[in-house]
Amino acid sequence: MPGSSQPTVIEPSVTTETTTRLAPQYRVLIHNDDVTPMDFVVYVLLTIFKKAVPDAEEIMLAAHNSGVALVTVLPLEQAELRVDQAHALARTRKFPLTLTYEPE
Repeated sequence: MPGSSQPTVIEPSVTTETTTRLAPQYRVLIHNDDVTPMDFVVYVLLTIFKKAVPDAEEIMLAAHNSGVALVTVLPLEQAELRVDQAHALARTRKFPLTLTYEPE
């Protein structure tokens, strides 16, 4: 309108792209040894890795028969935390249970 004192506001068109970056995943492996009792290994898999009893027993037997078995795949921080928790629990009982993690 002529004589209008309201300025015209033009908002810029902004295009943004979002990309989701997934955290790198790590395989947690359990290693067989001749000292750690099988029931303790199952207990660790149940309590720290939240495995169901049949899965925990299967993982324990796979490690026993093959020397090493896959426990789970997790982001690095979770893999580190759970491996540390498992080692701490095993050490309090004087067991040499060993778990490792590696990039997937």
